[in-house]
Amino acid sequence: MASYRKYFDDEQLESLSTQTPSWGVDILTVGHNVHQAQKNYPDPNHPNQYYFDWAEGRTLNEFQLVYIANGQGVFESQLIPPTLVEGGMALLLYPGLWHRFRPSPDTGWEEFWVGYRGHYAEYLMRQECFDPQQPLMHINFRAEMINVFTRLIDTLKYEGIAYQQIATCQVIQLLGLVYSSALLKDVSRNRKEQLVHQVRYHIQGAWNRPINFESIAKEMSVSYVWLRKVFKEVMDVAPGQYQLNLKMEKASQLLLETDLSISEVAYQCGFESLFHFSRLFRKKTNLSPTQYRLKNFSQP
Repeated sequence: MASYRKYFDDEQLESLSTQTPSWGVDILTVGHNVHQAQKNYPDPNHPNQYYFDWAEGRTLNEFQLVYIANGQGVFESQLIPPTLVEGGMALLLYPGLWHRFRPSPDTGWEEFWVGYRGHYAEYLMRQECFDPQQPLMHINFRAEMINVFTRLIDTLKYEGIAYQQIATCQVIQLLGLVYSSALLKDVSRNRKEQLVHQVRYHIQGAWNRPINFESIAKEMSVSYVWLRKVFKEVMDVAPGQYQLNLKMEKASQLLLETDLSISEVAYQCGFESLFHFSRLFRKKTNLSPTQYRLKNFSQP
């Protein structure tokens, strides 16, 4: 697909509004470009209000949806640090919010974009899935995104009387694809959280006994490697470490609330040996079990 870009100024938009009714989404710019590797970005063909220097970044007066079809680069805004951008990701830009982005010099990238504003556009962008603090999103419908962007560009090449309404529908369709990708992400996240909850429930019911996490993963029809990764993603620790933390918490409780010997505490908490328990306990608290008990008993 050949590169293409189109910009509408306020005078053109005013003229259009007298010809056709507004649907609340005014398109200000649309385009497609393949930016080659080792080339300065952005290219100098943008109007002043869109061009930016990397050191300064820019702030727009409109919303923009930028879709990176291929390549990779980096995105940064006043709300998020520099973040990797890869092919298949969308960038949502918000009015009044400083940002900058560019492709990697080694890869370049292929980009589609559309800028828009209007009362219905503002309503859409207030939906929960559109968050300025999370402006990057993996799109699950790559072929559909490219297809709709291509049809949008073709529509705007020919300024017939009905093109504004058609183009507006296509922009809404693009935002619908982004919204659907966000919903699928939420479903995936909810599924992960459900699996992690099941694993936690299993651990809490057998916290002081050996647990075969590979068998648990098999029962859930997932790989242990994936389950361990997801558990750590949600809980910040691996399943084995989560169980060990529970054992340590229970051991600390028994040391303070019972007269059990250190050996009995180690046994009840499922540690292999007194030596193993003492070594891990000291590593966690910087105190031996005996020192921990005495220190807490001596406190008023």
